[in-house]
Amino acid sequence: MKKIISLLLLVFSIGCSDSDSAQNSDIGQGGSLAVFAIKGNYLYGVDQMKLNVFSLIDSEKPVKVNEISIGFDIETLFSYGDNLFIGSRNGMFIYSISNPENPTKLSSVQHFTACDPVIANSTHSYVTLNSNTTCGNNTNVLQVYDTKDLSNPKLIHSRTLTQPKGIGFYTSDYLLVCDDVIKIFNIQNPAEPILVHAIDKNCFDVIVRDNTLFAIGNGGVYRYELNPSNIKDIKVISEVKF
Repeated sequence: MKKIISLLLLVFSIGCSDSDSAQNSDIGQGGSLAVFAIKGNYLYGVDQMKLNVFSLIDSEKPVKVNEISIGFDIETLFSYGDNLFIGSRNGMFIYSISNPENPTKLSSVQHFTACDPVIANSTHSYVTLNSNTTCGNNTNVLQVYDTKDLSNPKLIHSRTLTQPKGIGFYTSDYLLVCDDVIKIFNIQNPAEPILVHAIDKNCFDVIVRDNTLFAIGNGGVYRYELNPSNIKDIKVISEVKF
């Protein structure tokens, strides 16, 4: 169900964006639990062990052009700039796609076995580890890595949460984390995120486009309007119940 919802939201975001306005020229960036991402003329997708690369140069006939073994229990894929950030139950992997058909590994970090969504900006990567019934262990934390040097990620912050899952950025100042509620952290200082507000909704992933937040839960998709001038001024736009 989560994969189907993420796919539908990716299709929606493709329809709502163009190559000039989409962040970093990523067309249809999915949420932090996505297993696919479109970058330029290429579609990247992960399965449990591999990174798969598809050429979309001929949009009528997509062609698989490469597959790269990464490891085991691969779960999520996030693209930023010319890099892919891949989450697994055992760690995070960073790949360069400066050569789109031949991604190259830049680095990896290991952690205790846990489910692992990851997102990134130009300087830092944010990872949530959670211990649901399929992930094992008893780790429920938000981790922040300094990734200015992509070849040498450095853990700079770790904070215990309830059972964090999907994460997303709002502007450059805020991080939204799906926990027991949707928690909003000020990340102007990434080494010390500050909890500033929360949305009383239990969800597993978020997608932010401009000032619109899509929160996805087992019971539905919830749409909110965010206010960059006042992060506590959040309006409910619509709810689609399953």
